[in-house]
Amino acid sequence: MDFALISAPIVGILALLFAFYKASSIDKVSPGNDRMKEISTYIQEGAMAFLKRQYRSLFIFVVVLFIILTVAPGLGISTALCFIVGALFSVLAGYFGMRVATKANVRTANAARESGMTKALNVAFSGGSVMGMCVVGLGILGIGVLYMIFKDPNIVTGFSLGASSIALFARVGGGIYTKAADVGADLVGKVEAGIPEDDPRNPAVIADNVGDNVGDVAGMGADLFESYVGAIISAITLGIVAHGEAGVQFALALSSVGIIASIIGVYFVRGDKDPQKALNNGTLASSLITIIAGFFLSNMILESYKPFIAILSGLVVGLIIAKITEYYTSGDYKPVQRIAKESETGSSTNIIGGLSVGMMSTAAPLVVISIGILVAYFVSGGATNAAEGLYGIALAAVGMLSTAAMTIAVDAYGPIADNAGGIAEMCELPDEVREIT
Repeated sequence: MDFALISAPIVGILALLFAFYKASSIDKVSPGNDRMKEISTYIQEGAMAFLKRQYRSLFIFVVVLFIILTVAPGLGISTALCFIVGALFSVLAGYFGMRVATKANVRTANAARESGMTKALNVAFSGGSVMGMCVVGLGILGIGVLYMIFKDPNIVTGFSLGASSIALFARVGGGIYTKAADVGADLVGKVEAGIPEDDPRNPAVIADNVGDNVGDVAGMGADLFESYVGAIISAITLGIVAHGEAGVQFALALSSVGIIASIIGVYFVRGDKDPQKALNNGTLASSLITIIAGFFLSNMILESYKPFIAILSGLVVGLIIAKITEYYTSGDYKPVQRIAKESETGSSTNIIGGLSVGMMSTAAPLVVISIGILVAYFVSGGATNAAEGLYGIALAAVGMLSTAAMTIAVDAYGPIADNAGGIAEMCELPDEVREIT
């Protein structure tokens, strides 16, 4: 069996071991005083209660769909089993990621109190990296093992369907809970006199912090798990048609390299006065490593530079979209500053200004994605062979998501740091701690 196929489950296990290592390093950090531990316990218990209730409901849905897939013509028990594995792995990624995130929040707050910005950044990002590595590790492990067993990408699509089913409920359900708790906590702060934001006397504050985890950690993780495995399975399905077994090997090898690049990229995230700069360093490092490795893999496995151009287009599109997002959401740039200025004249202008900026922010990513798709299609030979062109588009998607572990780590870092800030506020820690978090 070709090494490219074997490398997928091996690298998946490596990612999970790295996640375990990061989780263990977080456990060694002090959680702070008794009050901090108490607040953290409330958040952790609330988050776990939400997950257990959600997963109990999802269990019924998954079982019913498993039966339907088993008896459906043209699918059968093999696809149904892949569906179950996909759903299970998505659940596991969300569970382990959120469990570590709810441990990292209080430790981030205490690290900010005792050691300052550098330590707090490292703890929060380590918590996020566990989520990232669990998602990509379980994703590539599941795809690699199932493909080695069944040798048919059409059967392995069941794995993606299982992941999509969990992502739908986790993202939407978690998002609704998150926003309801957030608005509820804010309303209490505005209606009740003398109760500021993040005041422990407001029970909705705990629900708000729980929501940060169920929506922005578990929900986001399930969503990106589905996107990640969907892109890889699309690539191996189209790869069989366009290049035979080599097309499958290349997609899996590229995904494996992306995980290794993300592990290396984690160590480029160092303490800095500007956390955003530190996080960007990790993302750029992992992307650069993937680009270099992708060039050699393209020539070794497919004996052509064209697939590399498709991968490069996906990676570049991903980086450009990240910059566009930062431009429209960061307080350092004009769009957010303009919304803040408009807020001075009342809530109506704030809503209108924010809505218009939000709508305008979708235009640039659409243009960039369209250009990326066209480049990937035609460079891969789509003008003469549609299968190769479609495979190029799939490779662009795999390229964009090849460093998903780093992307998820950065995304999960946000709610962990936000929770740390809430804990600092509720425990009445010094003002500089709140500023750091």
